Amino acid sequence: MMPRDTNAHGTIFGGVILSYIDQAGAIEARRQGCELMLTVSMDKVVFHQPVHVGDLVSLWTETLRIGTTSITTKVTVESIRSGSGEKVTVTEAQVVYVNIGENGRPKAISASAPSASSPAAPA
Repeated sequence: MMPRDTNAHGTIFGGVILSYIDQAGAIEARRQGCELMLTVSMDKVVFHQPVHVGDLVSLWTETLRIGTTSITTKVTVESIRSGSGEKVTVTEAQVVYVNIGENGRPKAISASAPSASSPAAPA
């Protein structure tokens, strides 16, 4: 992570991490058949440890549930500490998206085979 993303404590803003979580979850939802989606909610967001400038951050996604028009993903954020190389889980969240059509109304999700936990958007 870079210095522009830091707060007064010298750690990365939680909002920056939330933005990456939303993007990573949306990538997973698209892989599962969502075409155009909106974020409905972020649930169970847990900040376990801070992210520091210089840390290498990875986001891992997993599909928890596919409904008729919505999908729930889990995003796990891991950090490899600059200097020590220690890998730690820093944040976890569940994100719900709704698939929408061109008219802006909920639309059924296209059938697609669920995939295994995988890396998502780089940070």
